Amino acid sequence: MAAKPQDAFALRHSPEHLSATALTAFFNICAAWGLNAEDERVLLGAPPRSTFFKWKSHRAGNLAADTLERISYIMGIYKALHILLPSANAADHWIKKANAAMPFGGKSALERMRAGRVIDLADVRRYLDAERGA
Repeated sequence: MAAKPQDAFALRHSPEHLSATALTAFFNICAAWGLNAEDERVLLGAPPRSTFFKWKSHRAGNLAADTLERISYIMGIYKALHILLPSANAADHWIKKANAAMPFGGKSALERMRAGRVIDLADVRRYLDAERGA
């Protein structure tokens, strides 16, 4: 018996599926950016190490709204960089380069995001969106 369309929709929009999709995207972006596990943990809001490594190895969990919000900002930053910069390599290395623009004060975007607060992720995203003219 084939699954009903509403069942497929419910499965794709379940908290578990959303969390798995978000974690997969997050860890793929972090790999492209060349981040280490400690940077990844900070960007996710400093979950316990055991939880973090479970998420990383299984790409599964039931993420809190705060964690999903953080991943959403990371995805937006990644997308904006790939729109703004001429190559994937330039886009993926931008977050580690010192930046004299107002929100960075000579530090890199990664240093700003490593402060660990959601607002730091939001500020980087807003800066890039403004650069895009979005």
